[in-house]
Amino acid sequence: MAPTMADNSRVLIFDTTLRDGEQSPGATMTHDEKLEIAELLDEMGVDIIEAGFPIASEGDFEAVSDIAKRSKNSMICGLARANYKDIDRCWEAVRNAAQPRIHTFIGTSPLHREITKLTMDEMAERIHDTVTHARNLCDNVQWSPMDAIRTERDYLARVVEIAIKAGATTINIPDTVGYTLPEESAQIIRELIERVPGADEVIFATHCHNDLGMATANALAAVQGGARQIECTINGLGERAGNTALEEVVMAIKVRKDLMPFVTGIDTTKIMHLSRRVSQVSGFPVQFNKAIVGKNAFLHESGIHQDGVLKNVETFEIMKPADIGITETNIAMGKHSGRAALRSKLKDLGYELADNQLNDVFVRFKALADRKKEIYDDDLIALMTDSAANTADDYLQVKWLRVVCGSDGQEAELKMLVDGEEKSCKSEGDGPVDAVFKCVKEIYPTQAKLKLYQVHAVTEGTDAQATVSVRLEEEGRIVTGAASDTDTILASVKAYVGALNRLRVRSQKTAPDADVKSVSYKL
Repeated sequence: MAPTMADNSRVLIFDTTLRDGEQSPGATMTHDEKLEIAELLDEMGVDIIEAGFPIASEGDFEAVSDIAKRSKNSMICGLARANYKDIDRCWEAVRNAAQPRIHTFIGTSPLHREITKLTMDEMAERIHDTVTHARNLCDNVQWSPMDAIRTERDYLARVVEIAIKAGATTINIPDTVGYTLPEESAQIIRELIERVPGADEVIFATHCHNDLGMATANALAAVQGGARQIECTINGLGERAGNTALEEVVMAIKVRKDLMPFVTGIDTTKIMHLSRRVSQVSGFPVQFNKAIVGKNAFLHESGIHQDGVLKNVETFEIMKPADIGITETNIAMGKHSGRAALRSKLKDLGYELADNQLNDVFVRFKALADRKKEIYDDDLIALMTDSAANTADDYLQVKWLRVVCGSDGQEAELKMLVDGEEKSCKSEGDGPVDAVFKCVKEIYPTQAKLKLYQVHAVTEGTDAQATVSVRLEEEGRIVTGAASDTDTILASVKAYVGALNRLRVRSQKTAPDADVKSVSYKL
């Protein structure tokens, strides 16, 4: 069971990658991807997984329900607005978890009260009634005053007290718009604990957004102020500038025990694999200089730094790469490497494959090895990304591509499978990518607009693989596709087709009802 306030050194990690993180435009995950990420979070030691917003759609409900049934260690939480319909639907989704939690919320700041057209007293009554209803269904209830930082302090204390008396076991204080500063973040938590009756019997949580670049600092300050639960996401994924990054707060607590005498239950050696996997399924690449998990986080180019690291690694590294699951060796593999070597290397990188999966990846590996002399860790990660994003079961599949480039013009010829039927097209364009994308549109007409086209090299050298990300938007639905290949144009069309496949899947899902569409559920 989850620790209580008696465990004063224990900080609970509440991961909302699958709920708040997935709200990031373009970060939508498939059902199977959500189950996979939830399983990895469970294995890593996350205390609470916020699996989704069950009433938003049938797809969200099914994902939360399946995650609840499959969870082994983590508490499974669903989000619900402050009304009986939301709360009942949430309970229906999480009730089969070994440890279920209902998380209900309402916006308490003057701006949000104006939107809901509730007076302070009417909102207080709504909070009492809905938290009571949730507690009658579930022993573990979390309550959040959305936009708490911009809520009047006296009113915030009043509604927190009402929620505690109604049965809330966790009080979350969200910085919904990333507005607070560390000193204020700690002060608000400290003040609520000191002045609200019953505060010593519940756990206070912090949920920070990164609009001013201080989500991690604000979350850690809140812990120093008395919060014992941090809400966060892998890679800081989330709306606008994102959420508190799980890897940052966890490693800060681990590294700076002298200033923060706290512990989490996270197996930090699993961080890097989870970071890579979330990046892959969300289509959001991790910036090179991102703290903890960025590609450059443990690299040294300055001569002074290199000399210092060679003499004593601790001169310029405050943690070891192995602490977050980065393998110490980066041995190149090639066309003579066998299945056993590939399986071992992928295991080091965090990928456990069944025999049939290994056989499929091995075929792709050999094909890559024929085109590229040496294959490094990043190449294998890109290969796994491409294997997961483009499968033989996809509705749209790229079968053959020929591109002619030159000063006289750009021409592409493409063959695709559309639901098993082969179709082909020739087209000219303003560059090879434009030409091949026009072919795709002619074969599979769509109104989707290209919102992002991004290319980066996986490794160095002219034979490096290119990883391409494509983001499409159609009727408010935003999806991202990604693919890798030594042929940049081929990677581009595979990423584009991958995004179209995801868009097709999303369009087939049941849309939220009008009531859900009309109300924001950001925290």
